[in-house]
Amino acid sequence: MTIRVTVWNENVHEQEEPAVAERYPNGIHGTIADHLEAAGYDVYTATLDDPDHGLDDETLADTDVLVWWSHCANDSVRDIVANRVVDRVHEGMGFIPLHSGKNSKPFKRLMGTTCNIKYRHGGERERVWVVDPGHPIADGLDEQFVIPATETYGEPYDVPEPDRTVFVSWFEGGEVFRSGLCYRRGRGRIFAFRPGHEEYPIFHQAAVQRVIENAVEWASPTEGASIGWGETDPLESTGE
Repeated sequence: MTIRVTVWNENVHEQEEPAVAERYPNGIHGTIADHLEAAGYDVYTATLDDPDHGLDDETLADTDVLVWWSHCANDSVRDIVANRVVDRVHEGMGFIPLHSGKNSKPFKRLMGTTCNIKYRHGGERERVWVVDPGHPIADGLDEQFVIPATETYGEPYDVPEPDRTVFVSWFEGGEVFRSGLCYRRGRGRIFAFRPGHEEYPIFHQAAVQRVIENAVEWASPTEGASIGWGETDPLESTGE
């Protein structure tokens, strides 16, 4: 069965900054979607300006994995939509917040923390190390890859202890950062991936595209066991 992916992007920088529009003429969402479509996935895109931000109940019900990029408009996402995303993750939808998607309402609500970091602009080099080489999200990668210029993130990163840490980044200014974290919430799998600042062509890099593709595979729903919530009758006899 083909995995159904929705790629969501606030799509603000592309409309307001010519350099970003030149770098991503079809939007960051378009660049990510093009690669995933070429890899054989069923891909839909949505943006902040779409009705219901493009994330109505029907769309989310038809989504196996939601890839999310956001930055300057995190607070513009309506609470009802953010809660809808959180509910779907608990039901089993995969969720992949990219870069500043760590500040998105859905991710912060799923984490229950501020998700605060240190950061610095300036185009420093990032070396992304694979620290869990046996994890499926690392399939096909070398032991490390380089992003030539990016925004720097630094620890501490105010998130709960992850189930698995797949990547750790080093920046030329000296910072390190846990840049690929896995979580489970309810039935859903979450992979938070740090790279992707809009000022640089990061989503055109083959290694970054491979990580996102692997993450979609990993985060896609599994059938699991059936379960019923609420009040229930006893399964065993309670007679004398």
